Amino acid sequence: MPDVQSMVVEFVNKLRKRKIEGSQATAKYTVELLRSVISQHRVPHANQAAALIDAVKAVGEQLVAANPVELAVGNVVRRVLHIIREEDLSLTTAAMAGLDLLDASDDDDEDNCKGIGYPAMSAAVVAAARSTLRPPSLQTLLEGTPESATVPYTSSSGADSESKTADKSSITRKLKHDVIEGVNQLIHEIAGCHEQIAEQAIEHIHQNEVILTLGSSRTVLEFLCAAKEKKRSFRVFVAEGAPRYQGHLLAKELVARGLQTTVITDSAVFAMISRVNMVIIGAHAVMANGGVIGPVGVNMAALAAQKHAVPFVVLAGSHKLCPLYPHNPEVLLNELRSPSELLDFGEFSDCLDFGAGSGSPLLQVVNPTFDYVPPNLVSLFITDTGGHNPSYMYRLIADYYSADDLVM
Repeated sequence: MPDVQSMVVEFVNKLRKRKIEGSQATAKYTVELLRSVISQHRVPHANQAAALIDAVKAVGEQLVAANPVELAVGNVVRRVLHIIREEDLSLTTAAMAGLDLLDASDDDDEDNCKGIGYPAMSAAVVAAARSTLRPPSLQTLLEGTPESATVPYTSSSGADSESKTADKSSITRKLKHDVIEGVNQLIHEIAGCHEQIAEQAIEHIHQNEVILTLGSSRTVLEFLCAAKEKKRSFRVFVAEGAPRYQGHLLAKELVARGLQTTVITDSAVFAMISRVNMVIIGAHAVMANGGVIGPVGVNMAALAAQKHAVPFVVLAGSHKLCPLYPHNPEVLLNELRSPSELLDFGEFSDCLDFGAGSGSPLLQVVNPTFDYVPPNLVSLFITDTGGHNPSYMYRLIADYYSADDLVM
């Protein structure tokens, strides 16, 4: 089995160099790494949950710091921490319930004794009394020895300590087993999020509609193709998503799947929105207030949709639901990419020369990666658990995370 630390270092380097494409793949790799951390971590007899939480947090901090823009990493780390807390609480509740049952049975015995006028007796006294009231055996009568002499005395302290040690060991194994089972379910959930969302396409896309999307998203691709497979005939407008032109890639894949596709420039979104029945986009992250971080230019499409009363629908797997708010200092909403995606340095080399005495170039180039859409511009969220209104997202997110894990 490979060393966990070497796996962490390798994954951190991949995150820093952006070698993993897509939030789903990043989230899946993150959870698989954390599963290895949990399975190989030595858990003490006391505070097993706290030890697992500390181990996961230590690795999670490294992963988040390697690529703060990829919010899915922090999301799934918090999901795993929530699983540990929930499983520990479940085991503690079950143990307390078992103690309550024992106490209740002891209380019933005491009540029975009090009801007939006898004082309450301990379990040892009751056992001794039962032994005394039992008729003597034939061996006792023949040998002439008292019954008590034939019964060897056993110390309960040694048995109790052995049983307690066994209980602690079993609880430790039970906690790790349950946590790993929960993590496996999370991996299965992330792996199947595209299919779960695509199954709902037939409920939202109808015959002869025009759908507008922006950028490239596998979730959107599978969603549209699922509607096509259900014999729905519709047309897709794809904004090209300059300057990286991710929309061109999506358009090629849609055409390859047999969908009628039209590529438009980003600046033509407002001009074409009056012909559109629905805007469908994929999200980079969904914040706790229902706001959406998506590809650059998506806010312009949302404003155009609101102006023309066109539904604005966001597709997002549950691993993209972030428990933080946009104003939180640990949230890095955007990332500036290289100016070379916008300008040719050979043509604009004169403009990029530093001004006399100013210490800065005369031409500034800003190339953001993401855009933010406030919740009031979103009509519906479609996740792998179903469709939800923006006002419900905070409640859905609260089910996935613990308040103690919001700040890594």
